[in-house]
Amino acid sequence: MRTKKSRAPKSLGKANPSLLRVTFPAIRPGPAISTVIALLISTVVVINIMNSRGGAGGDIEEFEVGRVAERDVIAEQMVSYIDEGATRFRLEAQERLVPAVFRYASAEGIESHKGYNRFVALSRQCFENDASFDAYKLAIQAEFPGVFSEETLHTLFSDPQREQFLEAGSFVMEHFMETGIFALPQTNLDGYNPDILEVRRSSASQVERERVNCNHIITMDTLEDAVGRYVAAGSFPGAFTVIAYDLVKPFIRENVFFAPRDTDQQVAETRSQVEPVVKYIEPGERVIKKGFIITEEDMAQLRALHTSLPGQDPRIVVGFVLVFLLLYSLFVFLGSGKIAGHILTDQEIYLLSALATLYICGAAFAKNLSFNSDFFPVSIVLPTALVVMLPAILIDAPLALALSMVLPLGAFLSGSFDVPAYIFALTSGIVASYALEGAEKRMDLVRAGLIIAAANCIAVIAVLLIQRASGGAYPAILFWAAFNGVASGMLVLGLLPPLEHALNAATVFRLIELSDLNSPMLKRLFNTAPGTYSHSIMVANLAETACQEIGANPLLARVGAYYHDIGKMDQPDYFVENQSEYNKHNDIAPRLSATIIRSHVKLGVEKARSLGLPRAVRDIVAEHHGNSVITWFYSEALKRESQVNMEDFSYPGNPPRSRESAVVMLADVTEAAVRTLQKPNAQKFEKFIQELINAKVEHGQLAESELTFRDLETIKKAFVRVLTGYYHSRIEYPKLPKAALAPQGGGE
Repeated sequence: MRTKKSRAPKSLGKANPSLLRVTFPAIRPGPAISTVIALLISTVVVINIMNSRGGAGGDIEEFEVGRVAERDVIAEQMVSYIDEGATRFRLEAQERLVPAVFRYASAEGIESHKGYNRFVALSRQCFENDASFDAYKLAIQAEFPGVFSEETLHTLFSDPQREQFLEAGSFVMEHFMETGIFALPQTNLDGYNPDILEVRRSSASQVERERVNCNHIITMDTLEDAVGRYVAAGSFPGAFTVIAYDLVKPFIRENVFFAPRDTDQQVAETRSQVEPVVKYIEPGERVIKKGFIITEEDMAQLRALHTSLPGQDPRIVVGFVLVFLLLYSLFVFLGSGKIAGHILTDQEIYLLSALATLYICGAAFAKNLSFNSDFFPVSIVLPTALVVMLPAILIDAPLALALSMVLPLGAFLSGSFDVPAYIFALTSGIVASYALEGAEKRMDLVRAGLIIAAANCIAVIAVLLIQRASGGAYPAILFWAAFNGVASGMLVLGLLPPLEHALNAATVFRLIELSDLNSPMLKRLFNTAPGTYSHSIMVANLAETACQEIGANPLLARVGAYYHDIGKMDQPDYFVENQSEYNKHNDIAPRLSATIIRSHVKLGVEKARSLGLPRAVRDIVAEHHGNSVITWFYSEALKRESQVNMEDFSYPGNPPRSRESAVVMLADVTEAAVRTLQKPNAQKFEKFIQELINAKVEHGQLAESELTFRDLETIKKAFVRVLTGYYHSRIEYPKLPKAALAPQGGGE
C-alpha cells in the first residue's frame, strides 16, 4: 500500500496556521479541468441513460388520441403526476361549495328601532291625552303618512291591550332585525354553495362568522310569512296576530347585504387550499398498449412519464448537477491533504476523477441491464472493491475509505442504486479499504479478493433475507457476489503495475522491489563506492528501526536510505568513507571541495529521476542534507579567505518535509559521525547523538518535518540501541604459547 504520512502535531517549527484560520487549497488548472470534465460527463451520461430507460425515450408525437398504438410503453420507475382533469373537477366542486358571504349592517337595525320607537312614543302620547280615534289617526298619518292602514290603526287603538301590542311589536322588530333581513343581489348566486350562506358580523374586536341555511333566510318577500309563523308560535295577545305584520313592516328594513369582495377572497383561499389529484404509475405498468386505441387518459400518463425523465425536468437536471458537484468537490478536499495526509499530485487527482466517473457512469449502465431475478442488486456487476483498492494502494487507505462511502452514495442519489444495491456496494467498498491491511506481496491481493468475496456473500444473504427472496434466487446471486470480489482482486493485480509507474507511486510492493540489494543500481553502488554502500546499509538499519518506533513508514525510510547517496558514484574517491589512505581534498581548495561534495545531492536526484524512483524516495535523496552547511570546508575557507559566502558551502536541498526524510537525515549524520568516537559505548552514543539532533534543530533542519520532541527522543534511543549492538565490545583473545602451537610427537 502507499506509504503512510505522519499526522503528528508540528512541534519543532512555527505555529500551525491551519489551527488559527481556515485555508483553501490553491486551484490547479489541470486537476480543476479534469474534475469539471468528469462532472459534466457523469451528469450527461446518467441523464441520457435514465431518459433511455424511462419508457418514453422516443418521440411522444408518434402517439395520438384515437390512434392505434404501434408499440408498448412501459414505466421503468414509479412516476407521480397531477391529473389535470380530475384536479379541475375537484377545484370547481370546492369553489361551488364556497358559501356566498353577506355582511350584517348593524346601522340599519338602529334606524329601524328609532322609527318604531317614534311611532310608539306618539301612540302613547295620544293614549295618555285620551285623544279620539280620528285625532289619533290624523296624528299618526301626519308623522307617518301612508304607512299604516286605517284598519290597523283602529285595531290597535280600540284594543284594551294596546300597550301590550306596542311592546310585542318592539319585541318582533328586535327579533327580525337581529336575525337579519337579507337583501339578495340582482346577480345570480348559482356559482356558490346552493344550500349555505355565510353571515359576518363585525364588532370592535372581532368578526363573527355564521353559516345559515338558504331555506331559513328571511327577505322582504318572505317577511310576512315569517312574522306570521313567529307570532303564532309565541305567547302574544290574540288580536295582535292580526296586525303584527302591518304594525312592524313599515319599520323593518334589509340589513344583511351581499359582500362580493369577501366572497371572491374566500373563493381564492379555497382555490389555494385545494390539493391536486395525484395519480401514480407503478414500475412495470404498461402505459401504452400496442394494438389498442390511445385514450385521453393514456396520453396524460404518457406525457407525465415523458416529463418525469431527467432530461425533461430542469429541476432534476439541477439536482443531478448538485449531487455530482458535491461528489467531485470531495476531490478538492482530498487534494488539500485533509484526509490523505499529503497534497495529492495532479496524476492522483486524474486517477480519482477517472475512477469516480467510470463508477457513476457504470452504475447508470448497470441499472439499464435486465436480470432474470427481481432480487439481483445491480451493484454486483460493478467492481466497487476494485475502485476502492486502487486508491488504497496507490494513494492512501483513509482516502480509499472515504471513497468507499461516497461513490456508492453518489450512485444511490443519482437513482442508479436502490437500497439493496447500495448496501452491497457500501459493504464491498468498506471491506476492500481494509482488506489490504498488512499486504506486502502482490499475491496478498488475491487473498484480499477472497476476503471481499466472503463479505459480498454475507451482504447478499442479508439483502435477500430482507427482501424475502425465494430459495432459488440464492445460488446465482451468491456466485456473482463471490465472483465480484475475486475478480476485483485479480483486476487490481493486473492494473497495479502500469498504474504504479504512471503515478510513480511509492506503494509497498514497489518499495519491496526497490529494497532488493541485488538491483543493478545498488550492485553498481557496491562496486564503485563500497564505503558509501556500507554506509547506506547502516543508515537504512538505523532509519528503519527509528521509523518503526515513531510510527512512520519503515520501508520507505529503508529504501530512501539505500538510494540517498547514489550521487556519490560518479566521484566516489572524494568521499571519506571510500578513501583508504590518500585524501584528494588535500590537493584542492576548500571551495572546490565543497562544490564536489554539494554536487552529490543534485546528481543523486538526477539518477533517482532517471531510475523512475517514486517521488517520496526522490524527496529523501534531495532532502537528506537539507540546506545545512558543509562545516569542515567552510571552516577551512575562513582560514584562507577574508570573505566567505556561507551559501557557497551549503547543500542545495530543502529541509526534510516528511518524517521519513527527517529520520534518514538524522541517521545519515549519526552513522557518519559516530565513526569518530573512540571506544564507543551507550553513554557516549546517547550524548553524542543528542548533540547532533540539537544541532539540526537549532539550524532549522527539522522545522518542516512534523517530528515532535517525543519523536526525537524515541529516535535517539533507537539509534543508541542499534549502534550499541553494532559497536559492541569484544574480549581480547589471549595468545597461545608456542609450545601449544608445536606439533605433538608420539612417545615410546
